[in-house]
Amino acid sequence: MSQAQGSDVTIIGGGPVGLFAVFQCGMLGLSCTLVDALPELGGQCSALYPEKPIYDIPGYPRIAAAELIQQLEAQAAPFAPQYLLGRRVESCRRAGDGFVLGTHKGDMIQTRAVIIAAGAGAFGPNRPPLAGIEAYEGKAVHYLVRRAEDFRDASVAIAGGGDSAVDWALALHGVAARIYMIHRRAQFRAAPESVARLQALEGNGVEFVVPYQLSGLEGDGSALKAVLVQSLDGEARRLDAQHLLAFFGLKSDLGPLQHWGLDLERHQLRVDPTTCATSEPGIHAIGDVASYPGKLKLILTGFAEAASAAHALYPRLKGQALHFEYSTTKGVPGQ
Repeated sequence: MSQAQGSDVTIIGGGPVGLFAVFQCGMLGLSCTLVDALPELGGQCSALYPEKPIYDIPGYPRIAAAELIQQLEAQAAPFAPQYLLGRRVESCRRAGDGFVLGTHKGDMIQTRAVIIAAGAGAFGPNRPPLAGIEAYEGKAVHYLVRRAEDFRDASVAIAGGGDSAVDWALALHGVAARIYMIHRRAQFRAAPESVARLQALEGNGVEFVVPYQLSGLEGDGSALKAVLVQSLDGEARRLDAQHLLAFFGLKSDLGPLQHWGLDLERHQLRVDPTTCATSEPGIHAIGDVASYPGKLKLILTGFAEAASAAHALYPRLKGQALHFEYSTTKGVPGQ
Protein backbone atom coordinates (compact mmCIF):
# COMPACT_ATOMS: atom_id res chain seq x y z
CA MET A 1 0.00 0.00 0.00
CA SER A 2 1.34 3.43 -0.90
CA GLN A 3 0.36 7.03 -1.44
CA ALA A 4 1.38 7.54 -5.05
CA GLN A 5 2.99 10.80 -6.03
CA GLY A 6 0.41 13.13 -7.55
CA SER A 7 0.49 13.85 -11.27
CA ASP A 8 -1.46 15.85 -13.80
CA VAL A 9 -2.81 12.79 -15.60
CA THR A 10 -3.19 9.16 -14.58
CA ILE A 11 -3.41 6.74 -17.49
CA ILE A 12 -5.13 3.42 -16.86
CA GLY A 13 -3.71 0.83 -19.24
CA GLY A 14 -0.12 0.09 -20.27
CA GLY A 15 -0.69 -1.06 -23.83
CA PRO A 16 0.57 0.79 -26.91
CA VAL A 17 -2.18 3.42 -26.77
CA GLY A 18 -1.62 4.12 -23.08
CA LEU A 19 2.13 4.44 -23.62
CA PHE A 20 1.65 6.86 -26.50
CA ALA A 21 -0.66 8.91 -24.28
CA VAL A 22 2.29 9.33 -21.88
CA PHE A 23 4.31 10.79 -24.75
CA GLN A 24 1.54 13.09 -25.93
CA CYS A 25 0.91 14.40 -22.42
CA GLY A 26 4.64 14.83 -21.86
CA MET A 27 4.99 16.90 -25.01
CA LEU A 28 2.45 19.29 -23.50
CA GLY A 29 4.21 19.49 -20.15
CA LEU A 30 1.71 17.26 -18.34
CA SER A 31 3.14 14.78 -15.83
CA CYS A 32 1.84 11.20 -15.94
CA THR A 33 1.29 8.16 -13.77
CA LEU A 34 0.50 4.96 -15.67
CA VAL A 35 -1.27 2.07 -13.93
CA ASP A 36 -1.75 -1.42 -15.34
CA ALA A 37 -3.00 -4.69 -13.89
CA LEU A 38 -0.33 -6.69 -15.72
CA PRO A 39 3.19 -6.96 -14.24
CA GLU A 40 4.83 -5.57 -17.38
CA LEU A 41 4.11 -2.90 -19.95
CA GLY A 42 2.56 -3.73 -23.28
CA GLY A 43 -0.97 -4.93 -22.59
CA GLN A 44 -2.11 -7.56 -25.07
CA CYS A 45 0.92 -6.88 -27.29
CA SER A 46 3.19 -8.25 -24.57
CA ALA A 47 0.84 -10.75 -22.97
CA LEU A 48 -0.67 -12.40 -26.04
CA TYR A 49 1.45 -11.96 -29.16
CA PRO A 50 4.88 -10.39 -28.45
CA GLU A 51 6.55 -12.05 -31.46
CA LYS A 52 3.65 -11.56 -33.86
CA PRO A 53 4.34 -8.98 -36.59
CA ILE A 54 2.13 -5.91 -37.00
CA TYR A 55 1.91 -4.40 -40.48
CA ASP A 56 -0.19 -1.24 -40.11
CA ILE A 57 1.96 0.95 -37.85
CA PRO A 58 2.96 4.07 -39.85
CA GLY A 59 6.66 4.08 -40.73
CA TYR A 60 7.11 0.38 -39.94
CA PRO A 61 6.39 -1.99 -42.84
CA ARG A 62 6.63 -4.77 -40.25
CA ILE A 63 7.30 -4.65 -36.51
CA ALA A 64 6.97 -7.28 -33.80
CA ALA A 65 4.50 -6.38 -31.06
CA ALA A 66 7.18 -6.55 -28.35
CA GLU A 67 9.48 -4.26 -30.34
CA LEU A 68 6.66 -1.75 -30.80
CA ILE A 69 6.23 -1.62 -27.01
CA GLN A 70 9.98 -1.12 -26.53
CA GLN A 71 9.97 1.79 -28.98
CA LEU A 72 6.94 3.40 -27.31
CA GLU A 73 8.50 3.01 -23.88
CA ALA A 74 11.69 4.68 -25.14
CA GLN A 75 9.61 7.47 -26.69
CA ALA A 76 7.89 8.11 -23.34
CA ALA A 77 11.08 7.83 -21.25
CA PRO A 78 12.19 11.52 -21.47
CA PHE A 79 9.07 12.51 -19.51
CA ALA A 80 9.89 10.24 -16.54
CA PRO A 81 6.43 8.75 -16.07
CA GLN A 82 5.62 6.93 -12.85
CA TYR A 83 4.71 3.30 -13.63
CA LEU A 84 2.55 1.37 -11.17
CA LEU A 85 2.36 -2.17 -12.59
CA GLY A 86 0.60 -5.22 -11.23
CA ARG A 87 -2.13 -2.98 -9.87
CA ARG A 88 -5.79 -3.00 -10.82
CA VAL A 89 -7.60 0.31 -10.43
CA GLU A 90 -10.83 -0.39 -8.54
CA SER A 91 -12.19 2.94 -7.36
CA CYS A 92 -12.39 6.53 -8.51
CA ARG A 93 -13.73 9.45 -6.49
CA ARG A 94 -13.62 13.18 -6.95
CA ALA A 95 -11.34 15.13 -4.65
CA GLY A 96 -11.33 18.90 -5.13
CA ASP A 97 -10.63 19.66 -8.77
CA GLY A 98 -9.22 16.17 -9.39
CA PHE A 99 -9.62 12.53 -8.47
CA VAL A 100 -8.29 9.87 -6.13
CA LEU A 101 -7.91 6.40 -7.63
CA GLY A 102 -7.65 3.30 -5.46
CA THR A 103 -6.00 0.04 -6.51
CA HIS A 104 -6.59 -3.50 -5.30
CA LYS A 105 -3.27 -3.28 -3.46
CA GLY A 106 -4.38 -0.27 -1.47
CA ASP A 107 -2.55 2.46 -3.41
CA MET A 108 -4.23 5.86 -3.36
CA ILE A 109 -3.33 7.82 -6.49
CA GLN A 110 -3.98 11.55 -6.55
CA THR A 111 -4.47 12.96 -10.02
CA ARG A 112 -6.02 15.93 -11.76
CA ALA A 113 -7.34 14.01 -14.76
CA VAL A 114 -7.74 10.43 -15.97
CA ILE A 115 -7.24 8.84 -19.37
CA ILE A 116 -8.63 5.31 -19.59
CA ALA A 117 -6.71 3.24 -22.15
CA ALA A 118 -7.77 -0.14 -20.81
CA GLY A 119 -8.30 -1.89 -24.15
CA ALA A 120 -11.06 -4.45 -23.80
CA GLY A 121 -10.79 -4.26 -20.02
CA ALA A 122 -9.31 -6.92 -17.80
CA PHE A 123 -8.88 -10.07 -19.85
CA GLY A 124 -7.99 -13.70 -19.48
CA PRO A 125 -8.12 -16.89 -21.53
CA ASN A 126 -11.12 -19.13 -21.98
CA ARG A 127 -9.77 -22.32 -20.43
CA PRO A 128 -10.80 -25.72 -21.78
CA PRO A 129 -12.66 -27.73 -19.09
CA LEU A 130 -9.98 -30.39 -18.55
CA ALA A 131 -9.38 -32.04 -15.18
CA GLY A 132 -6.10 -30.97 -13.60
CA ILE A 133 -5.24 -28.42 -16.28
CA GLU A 134 -4.21 -25.79 -13.72
CA ALA A 135 -1.15 -27.83 -12.71
CA TYR A 136 0.23 -27.63 -16.25
CA GLU A 137 -0.51 -23.97 -16.97
CA GLY A 138 2.58 -21.91 -17.72
CA LYS A 139 4.73 -25.03 -18.07
CA ALA A 140 3.09 -27.33 -20.60
CA VAL A 141 -0.30 -25.71 -21.21
CA HIS A 142 -0.18 -22.24 -22.72
CA TYR A 143 -2.74 -19.64 -23.73
CA LEU A 144 -0.19 -17.42 -25.46
CA VAL A 145 3.23 -17.70 -27.04
CA ARG A 146 5.96 -15.42 -25.75
CA ARG A 147 8.91 -16.99 -27.58
CA ALA A 148 8.68 -19.41 -30.47
CA GLU A 149 12.07 -20.83 -29.46
CA ASP A 150 10.53 -22.21 -26.26
CA PHE A 151 9.00 -24.92 -28.46
CA ARG A 152 12.13 -25.84 -30.40
CA ASP A 153 12.11 -29.55 -31.38
CA ALA A 154 9.04 -30.25 -29.21
CA SER A 155 5.81 -31.97 -30.16
CA VAL A 156 3.03 -29.39 -29.86
CA ALA A 157 -0.74 -29.76 -29.89
CA ILE A 158 -2.63 -26.62 -30.91
CA ALA A 159 -6.36 -26.47 -30.17
CA GLY A 160 -8.66 -23.92 -31.79
CA GLY A 161 -9.86 -22.83 -35.20
CA GLY A 162 -9.31 -19.09 -35.24
CA ASP A 163 -6.52 -16.77 -36.36
CA SER A 164 -4.39 -17.26 -33.23
CA ALA A 165 -4.33 -21.04 -33.62
CA VAL A 166 -3.55 -20.99 -37.33
CA ASP A 167 -1.06 -18.10 -37.15
CA TRP A 168 0.97 -19.77 -34.42
CA ALA A 169 0.91 -23.10 -36.19
CA LEU A 170 2.47 -21.37 -39.18
CA ALA A 171 4.98 -19.54 -36.99
CA LEU A 172 6.02 -22.72 -35.16
CA HIS A 173 6.40 -24.81 -38.31
CA GLY A 174 10.11 -25.49 -38.68
CA VAL A 175 10.63 -24.77 -34.96
CA ALA A 176 8.53 -27.50 -33.35
CA ALA A 177 9.26 -31.09 -34.35
CA ARG A 178 5.58 -31.87 -34.83
CA ILE A 179 2.34 -29.90 -34.73
CA TYR A 180 -1.11 -31.37 -34.15
CA MET A 181 -3.96 -29.06 -35.19
CA ILE A 182 -7.04 -29.96 -33.12
CA HIS A 183 -10.41 -28.54 -34.10
CA ARG A 184 -13.97 -29.76 -33.66
CA ARG A 185 -14.80 -29.19 -37.32
CA ALA A 186 -12.93 -29.34 -40.61
CA GLN A 187 -13.61 -25.67 -41.38
CA PHE A 188 -11.39 -23.07 -39.70
CA ARG A 189 -12.46 -19.50 -38.86
CA ALA A 190 -9.03 -18.01 -39.59
CA ALA A 191 -8.13 -15.93 -42.64
CA PRO A 192 -8.60 -18.17 -45.73
CA GLU A 193 -5.10 -17.51 -47.08
CA SER A 194 -3.58 -18.53 -43.73
CA VAL A 195 -5.66 -21.71 -43.62
CA ALA A 196 -4.56 -22.55 -47.18
CA ARG A 197 -0.89 -22.07 -46.24
CA LEU A 198 -1.29 -24.35 -43.23
CA GLN A 199 -3.16 -27.02 -45.20
CA ALA A 200 -0.29 -27.07 -47.68
CA LEU A 201 1.98 -28.15 -44.81
CA GLU A 202 -0.09 -31.24 -43.93
CA GLY A 203 2.16 -34.25 -43.80
CA ASN A 204 5.23 -32.04 -43.48
CA GLY A 205 5.37 -31.78 -39.71
CA VAL A 206 1.70 -30.79 -39.42
CA GLU A 207 -1.19 -33.19 -38.76
CA PHE A 208 -4.82 -32.10 -38.75
CA VAL A 209 -6.82 -33.78 -35.98
CA VAL A 210 -10.41 -33.02 -37.05
CA PRO A 211 -13.16 -33.27 -36.12
CA TYR A 212 -11.92 -33.80 -32.56
CA GLN A 213 -12.01 -31.90 -29.31
CA LEU A 214 -9.90 -32.00 -26.16
CA SER A 215 -10.85 -34.62 -23.59
CA GLY A 216 -7.91 -34.87 -21.19
CA LEU A 217 -4.23 -34.53 -20.38
CA GLU A 218 -1.71 -37.22 -19.53
CA GLY A 219 1.39 -36.44 -17.48
CA ASP A 220 2.84 -36.17 -14.00
CA GLY A 221 1.17 -32.86 -13.12
CA SER A 222 4.11 -30.83 -14.37
CA ALA A 223 5.51 -32.39 -17.54
CA LEU A 224 2.98 -33.27 -20.21
CA LYS A 225 3.24 -36.61 -22.01
CA ALA A 226 0.12 -36.66 -24.16
CA VAL A 227 -3.01 -34.76 -25.09
CA LEU A 228 -6.19 -36.83 -25.22
CA VAL A 229 -8.88 -36.02 -27.77
CA GLN A 230 -12.23 -37.44 -28.71
CA SER A 231 -14.36 -37.19 -31.84
CA LEU A 232 -18.03 -36.27 -31.77
CA ASP A 233 -18.72 -39.97 -32.36
CA GLY A 234 -16.75 -40.96 -29.26
CA GLU A 235 -13.57 -42.13 -31.00
CA ALA A 236 -10.57 -41.47 -28.73
CA ARG A 237 -7.00 -40.65 -29.70
CA ARG A 238 -3.79 -40.09 -27.75
CA LEU A 239 -1.44 -37.49 -29.18
CA ASP A 240 2.18 -37.57 -28.01
CA ALA A 241 2.80 -33.92 -27.13
CA GLN A 242 4.88 -32.04 -24.59
CA HIS A 243 2.92 -28.79 -24.99
CA LEU A 244 -0.69 -27.79 -25.51
CA LEU A 245 -1.51 -24.37 -26.93
CA ALA A 246 -5.18 -23.68 -26.27
CA PHE A 247 -6.62 -20.80 -28.31
CA PHE A 248 -10.29 -20.48 -27.44
CA GLY A 249 -10.41 -16.70 -27.27
CA LEU A 250 -10.41 -14.27 -24.38
CA LYS A 251 -12.99 -13.32 -21.84
CA SER A 252 -12.94 -9.69 -20.84
CA ASP A 253 -14.96 -7.16 -18.92
CA LEU A 254 -14.58 -3.61 -17.72
CA GLY A 255 -14.52 -4.74 -14.12
CA PRO A 256 -14.88 -1.86 -11.64
CA LEU A 257 -14.87 0.71 -14.47
CA GLN A 258 -18.46 -0.17 -15.28
CA HIS A 259 -19.51 1.04 -11.83
CA TRP A 260 -17.96 4.52 -12.08
CA GLY A 261 -21.12 6.12 -13.44
CA LEU A 262 -19.72 6.64 -16.95
CA ASP A 263 -21.98 6.29 -19.97
CA LEU A 264 -21.62 2.82 -21.45
CA GLU A 265 -22.39 1.37 -24.84
CA ARG A 266 -22.05 -2.41 -25.24
CA HIS A 267 -19.43 -2.72 -22.50
CA GLN A 268 -17.45 0.22 -23.87
CA LEU A 269 -17.21 3.85 -22.75
CA ARG A 270 -19.11 6.32 -24.89
CA VAL A 271 -16.91 9.33 -25.73
CA ASP A 272 -16.95 12.54 -27.74
CA PRO A 273 -14.97 11.60 -30.87
CA THR A 274 -13.31 15.04 -31.06
CA THR A 275 -11.91 15.04 -27.50
CA CYS A 276 -12.40 11.46 -26.28
CA ALA A 277 -14.13 12.93 -23.21
CA THR A 278 -16.45 10.59 -21.31
CA SER A 279 -19.64 11.68 -19.60
CA GLU A 280 -17.57 12.64 -16.53
CA PRO A 281 -15.56 15.89 -16.91
CA GLY A 282 -11.85 15.23 -16.50
CA ILE A 283 -12.06 11.56 -17.50
CA HIS A 284 -11.25 10.64 -21.10
CA ALA A 285 -11.13 7.21 -22.77
CA ILE A 286 -9.04 6.11 -25.75
CA GLY A 287 -8.30 2.93 -27.66
CA ASP A 288 -10.55 -0.12 -27.80
CA VAL A 289 -12.38 0.81 -24.59
CA ALA A 290 -13.74 4.00 -26.23
CA SER A 291 -16.83 3.96 -28.44
CA TYR A 292 -18.29 6.42 -30.93
CA PRO A 293 -20.00 6.09 -34.35
CA GLY A 294 -17.67 4.90 -37.10
CA LYS A 295 -14.87 3.91 -34.70
CA LEU A 296 -12.06 1.84 -36.25
CA LYS A 297 -10.48 -0.52 -33.72
CA LEU A 298 -6.87 -0.08 -34.80
CA ILE A 299 -3.77 0.80 -32.81
CA LEU A 300 -3.19 3.83 -35.04
CA THR A 301 -6.73 5.07 -34.24
CA GLY A 302 -5.85 4.85 -30.56
CA PHE A 303 -2.67 6.85 -31.18
CA ALA A 304 -4.71 9.68 -32.71
CA GLU A 305 -7.16 9.52 -29.80
CA ALA A 306 -4.27 9.81 -27.34
CA ALA A 307 -3.25 13.09 -28.99
CA SER A 308 -6.85 14.36 -28.98
CA ALA A 309 -7.34 13.55 -25.29
CA ALA A 310 -4.05 15.15 -24.23
CA HIS A 311 -4.75 18.35 -26.17
CA ALA A 312 -8.31 18.51 -24.81
CA LEU A 313 -7.05 18.19 -21.22
CA TYR A 314 -4.37 20.87 -21.52
CA PRO A 315 -6.58 23.97 -21.06
CA ARG A 316 -8.41 22.27 -18.19
CA LEU A 317 -5.17 21.51 -16.34
CA LYS A 318 -3.11 24.55 -17.29
CA GLY A 319 -5.89 27.13 -17.17
CA GLN A 320 -4.94 28.59 -20.53
CA ALA A 321 -5.38 27.89 -24.22
CA LEU A 322 -2.80 25.70 -25.87
CA HIS A 323 -0.35 27.35 -28.25
CA PHE A 324 0.02 24.48 -30.67
CA GLU A 325 3.48 23.64 -32.03
CA TYR A 326 4.57 20.76 -34.20
CA SER A 327 7.23 18.43 -32.80
CA THR A 328 9.49 19.42 -35.70
CA THR A 329 9.49 22.93 -34.23
CA LYS A 330 9.60 22.32 -30.49
CA GLY A 331 11.51 19.03 -30.40
CA VAL A 332 11.20 16.81 -27.31
CA PRO A 333 11.48 18.86 -24.08
CA GLY A 334 14.59 17.94 -22.11
CA GLN A 335 16.45 16.45 -25.08
